[in-house]
Amino acid sequence: MVPGQETETPALVQGIRERAPEASSAAGAARAYLGSKRQRYRMADAERDLVPTATTASGGQETVRFQQRHRGVPVLGGQYVVRMERKNGERIVTGTSGKYFTGLTTGTTAEVGEELAVERAVDRVLDDLGSRHFAAAPREGEEERSPLRGTAHGLVVLPQGTGVLTQHVTVNGTDPATGEPVSQEVYVDAHAGYPLLRYSGIKTFGAPARVAGKPASGTSRQRAPATGAKGSGVRLDGTTVPLDVLHDEARGQYVLRDRTRIPNDEYSDNVLATWDARGKWVGDVSGRWPDDIQEFGSPTPEFGTDATEAGAVDAHWAAGQVYDYYRNRHGRNSLDGHGMTVNSLVGVTVYGEPYVNAFWDGRKMVYGSGDDEYRPLSAALDVVGHEMTHGVIEHSANLVYAGQSGAMNEAIADYFGNAIEADVYGVPMTDPDSGLLGERLCRTKGPRDCALRDLNDGRTTTKSFLGLDFPNDNGGVHLNSTIFGGALWDAREDLGAELADTIVYRALTQYLTPLDGFTQGRAAVLAAAKDLGVAADGMKALRRAFTAHGIAPGWELALGLDSDPLLERINTTGTGLGGGGGWWAASKSNEDGSEPYSVWAGRADGKGQLKLMSPNDGRYHVNPSTDGKTVVWQAYSSGDVEILARPITSGPVKKLWSGRGGGSVTDVDGDVVTFSYANVGGRSGVIHLSLKDPANKVSFGGGTYRRAYSPSASGGKVAYQEWRRVALAARAAYEWRTIVVDVASGESTVVHETPNTVSHGPTAINGTHVFWLLDQEAAGGTSLLRASLDGSGVVELSPEAGPDALHAYDLTVSEDTATVAAYVPDAPLSNEASPKLHQFAALGVPGTPGTYRGRVSCNRGAQTHPAAVAGGQVVWLDSTTGTTDVVTRTRPTGRCG
Repeated sequence: MVPGQETETPALVQGIRERAPEASSAAGAARAYLGSKRQRYRMADAERDLVPTATTASGGQETVRFQQRHRGVPVLGGQYVVRMERKNGERIVTGTSGKYFTGLTTGTTAEVGEELAVERAVDRVLDDLGSRHFAAAPREGEEERSPLRGTAHGLVVLPQGTGVLTQHVTVNGTDPATGEPVSQEVYVDAHAGYPLLRYSGIKTFGAPARVAGKPASGTSRQRAPATGAKGSGVRLDGTTVPLDVLHDEARGQYVLRDRTRIPNDEYSDNVLATWDARGKWVGDVSGRWPDDIQEFGSPTPEFGTDATEAGAVDAHWAAGQVYDYYRNRHGRNSLDGHGMTVNSLVGVTVYGEPYVNAFWDGRKMVYGSGDDEYRPLSAALDVVGHEMTHGVIEHSANLVYAGQSGAMNEAIADYFGNAIEADVYGVPMTDPDSGLLGERLCRTKGPRDCALRDLNDGRTTTKSFLGLDFPNDNGGVHLNSTIFGGALWDAREDLGAELADTIVYRALTQYLTPLDGFTQGRAAVLAAAKDLGVAADGMKALRRAFTAHGIAPGWELALGLDSDPLLERINTTGTGLGGGGGWWAASKSNEDGSEPYSVWAGRADGKGQLKLMSPNDGRYHVNPSTDGKTVVWQAYSSGDVEILARPITSGPVKKLWSGRGGGSVTDVDGDVVTFSYANVGGRSGVIHLSLKDPANKVSFGGGTYRRAYSPSASGGKVAYQEWRRVALAARAAYEWRTIVVDVASGESTVVHETPNTVSHGPTAINGTHVFWLLDQEAAGGTSLLRASLDGSGVVELSPEAGPDALHAYDLTVSEDTATVAAYVPDAPLSNEASPKLHQFAALGVPGTPGTYRGRVSCNRGAQTHPAAVAGGQVVWLDSTTGTTDVVTRTRPTGRCG
């Protein structure tokens, strides 16, 4: 996930028995031990750099987990674990593992404060959401506020090369286009203010603030007057189950609050509680506690139809089953191991429409309402086990929810969720359906058609691994999860449930650390098995399970391309790609990813030398575009964002514009430069200006009730999307417009108008036509539209619905072709669920042969940011190999088997 992790500290030490120095605590002994072995562990100052985060003790064994700090600043993923035996007052170290980065030298003085970091983080997430799901209008009454909010958490060092100092910001809220909850962890360069890294903090399947009446997860509160009782309820599958409930005297009702499981004392009152969140939108509950909700109540201990249909009975019963599994099988007291409250919210929707998903947001479980086919998501014990296991993972290895570490996070949640369900229902491991997840959710579909994933799907790294960038499934956390999860499930079949569960739990809690990938995961499981004394045939079965799924050291080297690399391992994030006139332009960091980004340009035929276009001045130079003569790009610093330009041949860098925030789009054609920008609150605008005379500029949008998006330029004309308020009466009216502007005359042509309920995507323009993407139905796809520059002859090159529909979200055109980055709507977890490039004849007639030219490349994984360079040739960013490369093909491949 993070390139260039430099360390001389061993990742895994086994087979030792070395006495730890005497100390009053396990953490003190473990830290002193590491400090006493400097030659082996290369930790210059363990006392200063290691902060204990957790100590677990069981059966004479102690495990201490440390967080690395660099000059007092925490290091992302820098965790180291020491395992010891304690006997007769002595501690013997039996092994160590983890990541401690020895190559860090970066300073820790920030030039970017938290206020600017929050602003840039929110802008980035808003822009990324708009790029992925199209620009969406604010909901009525919310025009003046951002749908997202940011919270700063202080400085963090990213362990890239010598280290990169960042401000850590959490961005929470609601995706304005889809209504889905948003919780992004964003790391903003603390010198230049550029958002370097972001990933989701919401762990989906497919605490509340501490205020009166709203108990914070893991905290204590004053005991409410209530008495325990044995109740019951009917699950959504029709079975009656016992429920541990309480009689709340203040409400005069029995409530779904279980005080029987989690041990408490006079200072704490931690419980398993199930809350009625019906009527709440999912964005209202993500990362915060919603107002005015209560635990489900009933006049008698027997909870009725209301609690059944909402999924509350299932959620409460299942939470108890999962808690019991971790306590009885692994000796764990709740999700954090220390008796934290377990809160489950059921019945949430998306703007009142069905929500078919579930997630752990770091504080609680949230279960969607379900729909006509899928029951409320709490109806499946494996889903509840999955989400609660995310809480266990967060309070142990805390695997970062992106890339391979995120896929392992999902895999382990799948494994334990399914293991708990199999044990409770008595499903034998030999049952061919034993690996299905979510198979009990459906009202009419059978188990195999209903299941969201299958741990027995046989996926391997060599044939199934998808290299994805982070905007796509967080780098493949779901799409790649069953590779690792399948290996674990195979091991459960071979070794038996109890032994395999113990091995995986030990690997999770005593070996894995946040940035581990598949190879480290394999090593952790094998090491845990060795600790447990697994016999030789068992160890052989474990190795066989991982090897069968392709997980072996060096497996990434087998990933290949059917395209021509132009610039490899660019080590950048959040920046696009430009092309035109036979040239391309891209941003690139250095080999370990520690340097601010620079813009490079090269010929699309791969000939000649690459040209460095931007100065190496500490700023982040991103989102370049080129027409083959000039390169234009954005430069981020701790001050303004600037638009810069430079001729490809030679000449000085020219400043064209500066402002508080940049968008993700720039374009240049001859003397015309256009780009998007952002005012406070994500109020998007578009500017076009003269390359020769930058003061000659025109701005559109950027206001509360009039915004502009997605500009493109060609032949002296600029196309863009506009959202505006068109009436203000008892009920305001809004509309979307696709507009083409003649730069010389200033004349505007409205090419297309649609109502506020539609979402608009990118535009692209050539000498004769304007193209744009449109999402106007709930069909899962998007339309590719084309019109003459005067607005006549609007046609649909790619339909929004039907068997040939694509969900396209990025677009580039030449005079001959239109190319989109798209994925297949509603595709199962497969290669087709990741973005691919599809090409159409620019002047094609819809429905006739040759209009759709086919796939540009058959590479696996994500193909993003296409840029037309000439004719049918495009360049794009390709993540197939697990890193991101600039690649091209001289002609489309057409069909992919």
